[in-house]
Amino acid sequence: MTNKHIPDDAPDTDADDEAAVRALTDLALECARKKTPVAELQKEVRKHLLKKHDDVLYDAIDEAREMADGTYALLRDTVEESSATVLLRGRSARGDAPEMEINAFAIPVFVRSTGGLKPEQGFEDQPAYEQLLESFTARGLESEGARVVLIQHWYDLAEMDRITYSNLNEIVREVAHGMDEKKVKPMPALERSMSGWDGAQFAPDDEALELRFLLGFSLKRADDPFYTVPASEAKADAYFEQRMERYREWTDFAEPLLARLAAPGRAIEMSFLYQDLFFGAKEQGANELFMLQLLADVRAVLEERGLGGGDATAALVRADDGYAVRAQLRDASGELIGEFDKPLDVPEQFDEAAADMEDALASLGIRKV
Repeated sequence: MTNKHIPDDAPDTDADDEAAVRALTDLALECARKKTPVAELQKEVRKHLLKKHDDVLYDAIDEAREMADGTYALLRDTVEESSATVLLRGRSARGDAPEMEINAFAIPVFVRSTGGLKPEQGFEDQPAYEQLLESFTARGLESEGARVVLIQHWYDLAEMDRITYSNLNEIVREVAHGMDEKKVKPMPALERSMSGWDGAQFAPDDEALELRFLLGFSLKRADDPFYTVPASEAKADAYFEQRMERYREWTDFAEPLLARLAAPGRAIEMSFLYQDLFFGAKEQGANELFMLQLLADVRAVLEERGLGGGDATAALVRADDGYAVRAQLRDASGELIGEFDKPLDVPEQFDEAAADMEDALASLGIRKV
């Protein structure tokens, strides 16, 4: 087995890895079929994270794509959540301190500017940073009892992609220990994650749209009721709607502060996606960026033929054995003028991805057939 996240000089342990992959996927399938608690699966995943077995985790998720009963989603979600979450035993002289939990979260932000963001700039305005940091608890994104750390760096998508499951888990543990220390200690795993932006720099007059991520950590009691989702469906819906409303209000408050931290002295515009655990936020940002690039490609095809969006229709079909949504774009005469694919992790994602693509094409005036 091979994996793009693993260095070429990694030890040759294919036989052991294959056995570990099979054991992990079998356990995930059993949990998915029996609808049983995933505690045992979480335990096994945490073992691989601590041993830095990224090859096993990534290969197991790849193998699970072909398995039944939602095994892929269950295993991927378990690995992503476990890598971003660490439980800490309470510490007190009497031994009765509550169990604590620390999570790594991220916020995807699209930044529109003239000239683009500069790697050497950012987070220089300390009062703005302190106000932003305080707002996470003061404005209800996190519990009032939580301690929040916000990394003073704008991550680009390439940097996020280079952080593997075990890398993130190591960073979370490093930050957790640092929050317990009175003196600032080196955090080599966190420092390595700020590996530099990819892509060409913009000229001073270029109009730029860039995807960046805020990375933060929230330490709180594991039983904090602020994070407990109500059992009833109606109350759960209300809970998430209230969280979303608080987030919308927070973005209004945060945007001018973030502008001061991202591009001092320059006018910029920001569009926020929702705060989520690390890998969920990364996926949100990557999906939105893909759709923006796809729409740019569609516009180019239309402009080349002198057409507006209302002059075209699109049929959405399954492609690549169900692992992609394909938009077949046609002009008013029915001639095929372009095909555009959105890859899927598993065929079961088709309906959701097709709906997203339909909405995106409709923004250009293109009707679905």
